[in-house]
Amino acid sequence: MKVFNLALAILHPIRVFLVVMICALIFLTSAFPALAITSYQSDPTEGTTQLLETQRKTDEVSRSGPPKLREVQEKSNKGFNEVQGDADIDKMKSPENSQSSTSVRDEVEDFLGKVTGNK
Repeated sequence: MKVFNLALAILHPIRVFLVVMICALIFLTSAFPALAITSYQSDPTEGTTQLLETQRKTDEVSRSGPPKLREVQEKSNKGFNEVQGDADIDKMKSPENSQSSTSVRDEVEDFLGKVTGNK
């Protein structure tokens, strides 16, 4: 019985330390998402024009009968799909505009190299 009491006496400070660390971790992880508020704040009317045009085309299609295959193909060839067309095509990521980007693996290797001093 003395061994059991001794083990509990030794583990008590470790248990208290773990509880404090877990509470601190929970507090910090719940507080840091609030830091995203300092990032870019978009203007509420920024995307309205594009959305209104997309909505107009959607309403137009829904009022008319089913489109013919040829019409759908012609409209789809102008962009990503029939309704969206080429809206924001310059903001989309593609192999053509992503040549200079680094992969997640490369970024992690660079970071680990800096941390360990190998780079």
